[in-house]
Amino acid sequence: MALCLSDSETSMLTSPLLVDSWASTFNDLRQRGKFCDVVIKVQDIRYPVHRLVLCACSDYFSALFDGGWGSGEKQEIELSGISPEIMTSLLNYAYTGQVIITSQNVEELLPAADKFLVDYVKQKCCAFLKKQLTPLNCIGIRQYARSFFCPKLVEAAHNFILYNFEEVIQKSPEYLMMNFNDVHQLISDDRLNVRLEETVCEAVFRWIRHDKMGRISNLCVLLKGVRMGLLDPEYFMTKLKGNFLESMGECRGLIKDAMKVVCDLHAYDNNTISPHGNLFSALIRPRLPFEILFAIGGWSGGSPTNAIEAYDPRAESWLNASTIPVADIPRAYHGVAFVKGFVYVIGGFDGVNYFNTVRRFNVATFEWVEEPQMLHKRCYISVAVLHNKIYALGGMNGSDRLNSAESYDPVHKIWTILPDMNESRSDSSATSLNGRVYIAGGFNGQECLFTAEFYDPGTSVWTRITPMRSRRSGVSIVSFHSMVYAVGGFDGVNRLRHAEAYCPRTNTWRNIASMNKPRSNFGIEVIDDQLLVVGGYNGHQTSWDVEAYDDTANEWYEIKDMHICRSALSCCVMSGVPYDVIKRYCVPRDPTSSSRDTLDGATSSINAEDAVLSERSGITTDDEEDQVLHQPEALRAEHDLEDSDVDEMDESESNL
Repeated sequence: MALCLSDSETSMLTSPLLVDSWASTFNDLRQRGKFCDVVIKVQDIRYPVHRLVLCACSDYFSALFDGGWGSGEKQEIELSGISPEIMTSLLNYAYTGQVIITSQNVEELLPAADKFLVDYVKQKCCAFLKKQLTPLNCIGIRQYARSFFCPKLVEAAHNFILYNFEEVIQKSPEYLMMNFNDVHQLISDDRLNVRLEETVCEAVFRWIRHDKMGRISNLCVLLKGVRMGLLDPEYFMTKLKGNFLESMGECRGLIKDAMKVVCDLHAYDNNTISPHGNLFSALIRPRLPFEILFAIGGWSGGSPTNAIEAYDPRAESWLNASTIPVADIPRAYHGVAFVKGFVYVIGGFDGVNYFNTVRRFNVATFEWVEEPQMLHKRCYISVAVLHNKIYALGGMNGSDRLNSAESYDPVHKIWTILPDMNESRSDSSATSLNGRVYIAGGFNGQECLFTAEFYDPGTSVWTRITPMRSRRSGVSIVSFHSMVYAVGGFDGVNRLRHAEAYCPRTNTWRNIASMNKPRSNFGIEVIDDQLLVVGGYNGHQTSWDVEAYDDTANEWYEIKDMHICRSALSCCVMSGVPYDVIKRYCVPRDPTSSSRDTLDGATSSINAEDAVLSERSGITTDDEEDQVLHQPEALRAEHDLEDSDVDEMDESESNL
């Protein structure tokens, strides 16, 4: 009987079981010494093997058995420069596809894999060493990787040195042994991660002093890589001006130019320096940041805004990054989170609607997409990130304050309901520390709260902690140097300047220095080892000002203002992304860069800008007042329009 089949139909059958069976069979034959056609000798150990198997995993053995080096017909081949233990590992890989890499064998295994052209094992050794990078060994690993042409490991080690430079020069004796070219490459790199340029200058001096006679001739070249215009004037005058350096011909001109820049910078307001002017001078060009802070959305000019600004901490400048696409509704009293290259904007309020929607922004492609919605609508939401999961806590759904909580898995795109908190709270704030999610303050419908609690994902239990010293609605909290900081807010009577810090070890709060200005419903984040508070409401008007907290000195100082006055905004920090992405959110360092290299350039237009021009001067016009009178009661108190107890409870939440 003939089957009527199409002549054009074909099918490819792949059997992974058969491939696995071959590997298992060949390994069994090797162990039993069956059908082996060559012996590999290493020291006094002989390994009967199959030429075909070794050729399949190594071009070295293919050439060797094909007659290269006169070994084609030999029945026994002796190999040098490898130990029996490492040879055993490579043969096990050839027959099973498995290799065990440890801290004890990797330093010998990688050169052997390189010599015998076992590329996969070499790649895995490089990946293993990349995970082992520390400030103590990174310089040595970089040099080791260069020796065996491992460019990706060289790059990873170099980037590690750049990012951890301050710790590397303190802990690694190998820094002092580096050659001039390597030191010069580091010192000159815009990506060098230092908060103070004095650190770079001291690193140069230390390297020179280690071999002064042999290295002093390199000093002036290295100092050209130091941004001397950014040095503290007192440090400059003490360490450079009047020093023996000035007597060195090449250094004399360099120091003279730098002194002029230092004097000019501190004689005038730094804000007068244009990114198209002195910023491009090699003496004053800021290093590139490793992180960028985003200020997103909020309440501005009498309505919600979709404006985004990006803060470059090394240039101490804000850029108008880009507006959220027109299709997206501006929102305030929302939450944001940054997870693995994406900004998530969660919940909030547009003046009419309460949202459970989630929008995701790809910082590399500038694309917005909708993510799965939360299980509950949440305005005045508290958001935290722990172990790459997003926690959405409390808030208000338009009628009720919530004690519910949920978490989002960005990988599987699933929201999961969590156990309820111990009490309902909206207009609170959340952060994560040591594997826990903390939430503090807020408003329960009757009073501003001073209570706080944490959630442990391991036990799925909420646990109360010692209450704060002050009631705080519209508060912002953040983890910083193993403490939880609660800053500002509204206590039912006044907007607050004061702040406090919680120690999980002792379960106690302590007062810290007060901010320079009172504020509630503001953004808070930690960037470049600084705690920043951004914008907010001071009881009379929204604000564009920004302050930073130095926990070592226990003091606050003002930094560059945002371009837009706003409260009810939310902030997050972008980190762990490639430099070509970071640079698009920075003030351009290269004078040839155009504004197209950033998101919209330093002068991008923002939808909300016209609406806040009068607010920047601290004036509310009659027209704006009329507009505010027609806003939902939820937001009227931002302009203090009513004197009732309810309206006084909070610029934001307590009016709901």
